[in-house]
Amino acid sequence: MNYHWNWRIFWERAPDGVGTYFDTLMSGLMWTLATALSAWIIALVLGLLVGTARTMPNKWLVRFGNAYVELFRNIPLLVQMFLWYFVAPELLPQAAGDAIKALPNTPFITAVLCLGLFTSSRVAVQVSTGIAALARGQKLAGTALGLTLGQTYRYILLPMAWRVILPPLTSEFLNIIKNSSVALTIGLMELTASARAIQEFSFQVFEAFSAATLIYVTVNVVVVFLMHRIEKHVAIPGFVVAGGVAGGH
Repeated sequence: MNYHWNWRIFWERAPDGVGTYFDTLMSGLMWTLATALSAWIIALVLGLLVGTARTMPNKWLVRFGNAYVELFRNIPLLVQMFLWYFVAPELLPQAAGDAIKALPNTPFITAVLCLGLFTSSRVAVQVSTGIAALARGQKLAGTALGLTLGQTYRYILLPMAWRVILPPLTSEFLNIIKNSSVALTIGLMELTASARAIQEFSFQVFEAFSAATLIYVTVNVVVVFLMHRIEKHVAIPGFVVAGGVAGGH
């Protein structure tokens, strides 16, 4: 059986009557970017807090941070997505559970929360590793200057640690864009789900997923380029971490 290629499929009218199949892909891309960016904000904030807690002298903060990381990092993302979407509302009082189910764009909210928490555990590891990579003398210098522990972290350790972990953070940002495709399992019409819808309606499977692949690659190349520019902009000449690697790489 020969496959009938039709690259003009993207300019044909979609069955929903809203626009063309190309519009369907662009709508999916918008949902993918909105999900990834919203979840990335959550991941950065929580990852910063938890990662910092893992390096504190307070053993209870360290235990909390370690438990948080192990919980969210070791449960598969797909399982977490199902738990948040199908199980969590059932564990709440009925009125609260029904209210959550009735929210507009519930799949989007669930995907953002799930991706944010999952990725925050990975960011937390990067943050704590970045702080640990700094020379011990930087923390002692803060103490010698009369800074409190909080001020030492705020003005010395965290700004330097961010420069160290920018490359792995770039990888995590790329991962969160790609991981957003898991949200199709709970009904979010992101890019992969849009390509799948095109394939189901038009039976042009290779065209649909080739276009989605090209879009993912383009988005990731743009992210890598921008993060590389940011990394060069904030780099401190001659800066060396405890392991002897300069420039935060």
